[in-house]
Amino acid sequence: MSTPRPATPPTELPAEVAVPDPMAIADQDKLSSDERRYIGAARAANTVRGYRSDWTEFTTWCAQQGLDPLPAAPRTVSGYLTLLAGHGAKVGTMSRRLSAIKFVHKLQNHPDPTANALVVGVWEGIRRHHTTDPDQARPLMPPQLWDVLATFPTQRTWKTPSRPPESDLAGARNRAMLLVGFVAALRRSEIVGIDVEHIADHDRGIVVQLSRSKTNQRGDTTELVVLPRATNTARCPVTALQTWLQLAAITDGPVFRAVSKGNRALNRRLAPAAVNDIVQTAVAAAGIDQPEQYSAHSLRAGFVTYAHTRGATDHAIAHQTRHRSLTSVGTYIRTDTAWDDNAATQLGL
Repeated sequence: MSTPRPATPPTELPAEVAVPDPMAIADQDKLSSDERRYIGAARAANTVRGYRSDWTEFTTWCAQQGLDPLPAAPRTVSGYLTLLAGHGAKVGTMSRRLSAIKFVHKLQNHPDPTANALVVGVWEGIRRHHTTDPDQARPLMPPQLWDVLATFPTQRTWKTPSRPPESDLAGARNRAMLLVGFVAALRRSEIVGIDVEHIADHDRGIVVQLSRSKTNQRGDTTELVVLPRATNTARCPVTALQTWLQLAAITDGPVFRAVSKGNRALNRRLAPAAVNDIVQTAVAAAGIDQPEQYSAHSLRAGFVTYAHTRGATDHAIAHQTRHRSLTSVGTYIRTDTAWDDNAATQLGL
């Protein structure tokens, strides 16, 4: 088989090329409805969406090259990796594509081409040659966080004279969401995954039980985060959360929900991507430079960075972030803190 020619994958798959559903396990027609349901729950929804997107990219490229994507030959996968690396793809992107290829082949009961010695060798070489710092969202923390919170409106007015002003539900939700996300150091999927049943009152504030997380996708362990009461009620995550739940009349089910144009909380959980949009829009409204560098993860990164500058130990930070490795905590400490207590600034040169 000839080496695939280097070409940028097209953005759309030709109509005549069939793309297997990553969740379409072999012999699925022989499965019971319960078996299909459990298979569908085997991977997080975000993971499955990512697999589908990555698999489509791979099969699109294979169609352009005249190669079989399923089962894929090891030379096909190694050629695909070489192409991506040559076009400047990030190591994380290529790793995700490999995971999708492996996942689909295993579900279809085909040998895993990513385990082949050729693919392993090419992949290791790419990782050594193209090592770069991972993209990280800029931390969102005080005082910029307070500027962002100030952009959320507190009141809605209406063109209809007979309708009096009301508390702005979207504004209340967004304040609560950002404060909870920051103080609890949550990922975006964890923020939108909170239900009322996961919240417990405590003398010092609130305890939130996370049923699922990136490192606990099966819910095998209980993960707890705390929201202490703040002396300044305008910046208190407990006050903001309770205010939102009261205004939206939410007593059970999802905590963070969509809000209608008519200023009513809907019975629909916010999507994780919506948290990104809310953060970036608010950062831009606050006049902060380069808002595109901020995301929902900026709240978690901001907690780690800000807690570090306030003197918290890595162990104390990891207690809230639930990091299993203190090395992971260290990756969040940004360049601005590298100057703190550093002997290089005392050389007198």
